[in-house]
Amino acid sequence: MAEVVFIVDDNMVNRKLLIGILKKEGYSLLEAEDGEQAIEMAFQEMPDLILLDIMMPKKDGYEVCSQLKADVRTSNIPVIFLSAKSQTEDKIKGLDLGGADYVTKPFDRGEVLARVRAQLKIARLTRELISANAELLDKQEKLDEDLKAAAGIQRSLLPNNIPEVDALKIAWRFMPCDRIGGDIFNVVRLDESHWGLYMLDVSGHGVPSALVAVSASQMLHAQHDRLIKKCRKEAPPYEIFSPSRVLETLDREFPIDRFDKYFTMNYVIIDTASNRITYSNAAHPPPVLIRKDGGLELLEQGGTIIGLGGVLPFEEGTLEIRPGDRLFLYTDGAVEYQNGDGELFGEDRFYAEISRLKDRSLTEQIDGIINGIMDFGDQTPPQDDLSLLGVEFSMKS
Repeated sequence: MAEVVFIVDDNMVNRKLLIGILKKEGYSLLEAEDGEQAIEMAFQEMPDLILLDIMMPKKDGYEVCSQLKADVRTSNIPVIFLSAKSQTEDKIKGLDLGGADYVTKPFDRGEVLARVRAQLKIARLTRELISANAELLDKQEKLDEDLKAAAGIQRSLLPNNIPEVDALKIAWRFMPCDRIGGDIFNVVRLDESHWGLYMLDVSGHGVPSALVAVSASQMLHAQHDRLIKKCRKEAPPYEIFSPSRVLETLDREFPIDRFDKYFTMNYVIIDTASNRITYSNAAHPPPVLIRKDGGLELLEQGGTIIGLGGVLPFEEGTLEIRPGDRLFLYTDGAVEYQNGDGELFGEDRFYAEISRLKDRSLTEQIDGIINGIMDFGDQTPPQDDLSLLGVEFSMKS
């Protein structure tokens, strides 16, 4: 379809001259002889380009251009001013009002065609860019909706409904960064006296990391009898697998070469009957045990990352626990949170916050730790997911 050029000039000779120049190039042409007629026709016809005389009756070209640029329907139509005026200030005024270019009378055929072609090309590219941006925004909105849905699914797997147990108090906080990430954790009831805790952090961010995290979380579900326990025909009815065995199985199930991701994690089994915990770590920040008297212990036994294919064993550690002791599992987002100077919050500050708040309730202690981290960075949103899970032991000694 031929592009439409709208010629606005009160001088019929000038209009006919421009029509003669442009018609041979295949443009579809419209014409008007004054400013009011120009505005009315511009809204009706929506031309691709306007050649606009400045000195006209009723409304001059400056007024016409200003009115067209103020209306969203016509604001993107390029305007080339036509004038016998050659002073710099006149040209500047027209360009300031939104004009795209200037052609000075008497008209030179080559100059008119060159300027018309250039402005029509710019207009085409502008329309294409606007269309592409609109399409991109639409796709981005759909992607954002999908990411929100994925984040919602991920968060639904966090420990929202922990059964009340006399022997344990459990509290947690999760502060996601602005991207869907790979942190996930939970508390799993294994039998009447055994509980499993895990904290897991998949490398990277985005949907691939979240999918690996969700998949691993599903395998760690209490009803999954292949990874964390299995049914027995004789008593006891379940065989609970050790933390090292659980990590070794995950290491085989999630090789890096299959998922292009690895993850770190803690896995802890709490035995409320014997007042003991057994644990193993896969290159994850070690859980912190703070005794009732304030002593701090790091649970450091374990091995390397999950994803190497089961080639390396995972060591286990066992500790006796006493009433009033508390255990904290966390992801590296807590200690790698940065302030405005690029300084990390760090392990020392993290351990100090745990000790400082030891006399608070477990929930208050966890909230206080998170608040201390965020205050360190002046409440700047975290660059990584920040997860913290705490357990207070209240079983009889």
